[in-house]
Amino acid sequence: MIAQAESEGFSGLNITHPCKQAVIPLLDTLSDDATALGAVNSVVLRDGRRHGHNTDWWGFAEGFRPRLPNAELSHVVQLGAGGAGAATVYAILMLGADAVTIFDPDGARVAALVAAMAARFPSARISAGHDLAAAMADASGLIHSTPTGMVNYPGLPLDTDLLQVHQWVAEVVYFPLETALLTAARQRGCQVIDGGGMAVFQAVGAFRLFTGREADGGRMMRHFMELTGTRAESEIPPGSVR
Repeated sequence: MIAQAESEGFSGLNITHPCKQAVIPLLDTLSDDATALGAVNSVVLRDGRRHGHNTDWWGFAEGFRPRLPNAELSHVVQLGAGGAGAATVYAILMLGADAVTIFDPDGARVAALVAAMAARFPSARISAGHDLAAAMADASGLIHSTPTGMVNYPGLPLDTDLLQVHQWVAEVVYFPLETALLTAARQRGCQVIDGGGMAVFQAVGAFRLFTGREADGGRMMRHFMELTGTRAESEIPPGSVR
């Protein structure tokens, strides 16, 4: 696919699940962010070389910040340690999280992500999770970074009885935009963030890489909202994109 894009004159490609880590051996260079995360979502094709970048983390941060500007970040629980999970944990640590507990069925993948993030954020407490109920009892918020809830992976990533009214819930799935997790979290009184912000703002970052120009993030978000028929959680206040 990359070779075909090169032959047809493309400037770049967006990479999505499940190829964000698998694409790395096919690339010539990695940006600092992509190296730190071990995941690539944007490939720039230039001068016969393939350059891997990660704009997912920035997209998540840009979607999160204006919707929950005063979010409590004392202890964040994250579900998922894959490509998207690497980006979201990096983003929430960049936003100032004090502690993050990461859960994933692949223990080796969690351990690698914990080690990479601990090296980058030595003042934060980053750990592999083993008891989800205990972690959620102490959590200020939840990030969901697995495919569960996508059209082809329906269902819930955890027992929603573990959610508490004071917690916020951030989702990365955007198709559908309203996942079963978000519906359940709303019902329990949690503040929620859908996956629309990350989807749009990672594209803002990718556009900058592909073209060298700044995209109109507000216009892109409005178009996304029109396409999905949504407004509330996906609406970003004007001027929030930097």
